[in-house]
Amino acid sequence: MELIGWIAASLLLVVIVVLVWRQRSTASAHEQERTTHEQRTRVDSDAARTQAEDAARLIREDADKAQARARERVAEAMADMDRRRDELEGSIATQRAELRKMRHTQERTEARLNEREDRVAADAEGLAAKAERQEATRVQLEQQRLELAEALEAVAAERERVAGLSIQDARAEVMVEAERQSRLTATALSRDIEETARRDAEKIAQKIVVTAIQRCASEQTSESVVSSVDLPSDDMKGRIIGREGRNIRAFEQITGVNVLIDDTPESVLLSCFDPVRRETARLTLVDLVADGRIHPARIEEVYERSQRSIADRIQRAAEDALAEVGIVDLHEDLVPIIGALAYRTSYGQNVLRHLVECAHLAGIMAAELGLDIAVCKRAAFLHDIGKALTHEAEGPHAIVGAELLRRHGEHPDIVHAVEAHHNEVEPRTVEAILTQAADAISGSRPGARRESLEAYVERMEHLESLAASHHGVDRVYAMQAGREIRVMVTPDLVDDGGAHSLAHDIARDIEKNLSYPGQIKVTVVRESRATETAH
Repeated sequence: MELIGWIAASLLLVVIVVLVWRQRSTASAHEQERTTHEQRTRVDSDAARTQAEDAARLIREDADKAQARARERVAEAMADMDRRRDELEGSIATQRAELRKMRHTQERTEARLNEREDRVAADAEGLAAKAERQEATRVQLEQQRLELAEALEAVAAERERVAGLSIQDARAEVMVEAERQSRLTATALSRDIEETARRDAEKIAQKIVVTAIQRCASEQTSESVVSSVDLPSDDMKGRIIGREGRNIRAFEQITGVNVLIDDTPESVLLSCFDPVRRETARLTLVDLVADGRIHPARIEEVYERSQRSIADRIQRAAEDALAEVGIVDLHEDLVPIIGALAYRTSYGQNVLRHLVECAHLAGIMAAELGLDIAVCKRAAFLHDIGKALTHEAEGPHAIVGAELLRRHGEHPDIVHAVEAHHNEVEPRTVEAILTQAADAISGSRPGARRESLEAYVERMEHLESLAASHHGVDRVYAMQAGREIRVMVTPDLVDDGGAHSLAHDIARDIEKNLSYPGQIKVTVVRESRATETAH
């Protein structure tokens, strides 16, 4: 028991010692922490004091700088105020000077007005005196007029008594005679003026037309719907036909042209109404004959090459024609259409050369008349462009060509000249009339066109029968290749006045029923014979 008590006392003593040691350690730690905190506080206070001093120093420097800038601004404001005060004083001085000048001017103006008022008053007094004198003169003249009227009445009464006519009747007779003489003089003068104008107009027109024809020359071509291809030998015809006709069928199917093989030695004919297609087929056949290899595949290959060649020729022909007439701004889509006309003919006349010729004629006549040469040449050159599309569009070629040009932005005057050159519409401009004249000159000049014998005979017979269908016509003769017809009438049925009316009616019927280039002169001849028998 004692041992247990001793052990317990020892343990209690150890616990007490440990507790005392922990208390001392805790106190020492607290003391150390307090010391460290005090040191840290002193360091922070020193740093804060230093920062406060630096901030105060910076504030003083900023205040000094702000005060300096404020002094500078005050000085600038004072200088600006001085400058403005000087300007204001100068402006006030200028305005005072102007006011003094205006006051001086006003004083002089008032003085002049006073002088003018004095002169007006003096003039008014003079006018009043003059008016009094004029009134006296008027009264005197009125008295003289009355006396003269009484004298004239006396003279008139004496004249009426002597002549047996009143003044009104005499005046009426004089007016009637003067009117009759004036009408006679006016009629004679108007006839002279009309005859002079007609004579001068015909001379000028003949001069212009003859000058244009003489200055323009073109080659003559012939129209045909068939083309001939020469062959090296008749054996080549069999190769063109091929086995069981396969080559000729392939050729006609590919080209759209009829091949005519007859008894003509060493020659075949190509027939087609489309001249471009016919020329393409001709080139194709020429190349095939020269190469010697003729079969469907070869025909197709050569035809494609010929199409490209013809397209190049068309483009080159159009460009050459445009360069010749001086047109450089034609729409690019119209160029191939123009070039295609190089392979088209009308009454044996190449249409493209006809257009170039018309352009030159229109330019010459426009120069003589003082018109716009470029516009007239352009209208005349494009007037037959519709002929290249007549197989693709319905209607007259003039209307077709006008619509084509309108779609491609041509000037309305050019479009109107094209659509009016065959009177499908009424011509309204000088350019349209000049285009008609150039077209007629080019188509009617000697050697320009060629007609077949059958067409020529048919046209003459139609012309004569048309004139013979009128009442009172005895005989009809077509002369100068249909440029003139002479109509013999029965004198008992047609008088002189009826002859003029008959000529007019026949001319209108020809215009309505026939198509012809140029003009046709109608001459009605009435012969009167007096026959008597002597016994």
